[in-house]
Amino acid sequence: MKKQLFVLVSLIVAASMILSGCAAATPTAAPAAPAATAAPVIQVQTQIVNQVITATPAPVTAPTGGEIAVIVKTGNSGYWQNVQAGAVKAEKELRATTPKLTVTFLGAQSESNIDEEINIVESAIDRGVKAIVLAPSDATALQPAVADAKKAGIPVLIIDSALNGDPSQYVSFLATDNKAAGAACGKAMIDALTAAGKTTGKIQIMSYVAGAGSEIGRVGGFTDYIKANSKFTIVSPTQYSNSDMPTALNQTTNVLNANPDLVAIFGANEPTAIGMGTAIKNAKLSGKIVAIGFDGAKQEQAFIQDGTLQAIAVQSSFNLGYLGVKDAFDIAFNNKTMPATVDTGFLMVTKDNLDSQDAKNVLY
Repeated sequence: MKKQLFVLVSLIVAASMILSGCAAATPTAAPAAPAATAAPVIQVQTQIVNQVITATPAPVTAPTGGEIAVIVKTGNSGYWQNVQAGAVKAEKELRATTPKLTVTFLGAQSESNIDEEINIVESAIDRGVKAIVLAPSDATALQPAVADAKKAGIPVLIIDSALNGDPSQYVSFLATDNKAAGAACGKAMIDALTAAGKTTGKIQIMSYVAGAGSEIGRVGGFTDYIKANSKFTIVSPTQYSNSDMPTALNQTTNVLNANPDLVAIFGANEPTAIGMGTAIKNAKLSGKIVAIGFDGAKQEQAFIQDGTLQAIAVQSSFNLGYLGVKDAFDIAFNNKTMPATVDTGFLMVTKDNLDSQDAKNVLY
């Protein structure tokens, strides 16, 4: 009986030890559960951090400003000052979305100072402008500077006058079709001479800077039209004023004195046409000699009004500055592509339409 009782007690003790061993095992397994649930929390936090890192560079690297350099032949004429007015308007509009944008406007002391314009372009490249809007004073001499800009990753937009060579060096060309405008001046001259009963006689061309792209187009278009459509003789040589009004005045005075049988005269840009008109008026030849000019300054408008000039071909110089800056911005900041050429047009202004709205839109 005692032996059986001992066995029973032993069994009870053994069972208690097994149960207590199982209870002790439970705490050792418990830490595994928190470890398993913590892992997803760490992963979620990592993903959030990664998303923030990806999102933050956009506002930092987005273009907030920079310089667009408008470089013209000279600032010393109403024509180029009207180009500047257009550029200023474009700058004001663009600053609404790009407040740190700067549009600079620079030109040589005179249109004949080609080296000075080249230096202005090279300086703009050196200071890392975003884009250049360029009116080249020489169709060939500015080529290396434009090529340097492209190598530096600076887009160049050409305005007013063509640049010779590889057109891939610049992104677009905005200008009047100068050859067509020159031809229109030739037609206006023949029409005025025919109305005066003249079908033969001498015509003198007063031009500005030899080799300028616009000059080549205007004088070429004028000459071709006169030769193809009349029996008038063009006097040689062409006179070049270097876009200096007093020089044009003196040259025209000399031409009038040397050619008393001259029937007509053509002034191919603003300073030249003003000097030409002044010389005609001083010689008391207003209305006695047919004179056609180019551009739309106030003095030229006055010459139209008093009959010294019979017509002027007027470009929208304001639009050259305005559209030039707008397009340069879209190219440099928005990576847009532009047409290779953009014809900004011209208007033949005479006494008949001088006060029209169309004329007021382009005269300055």
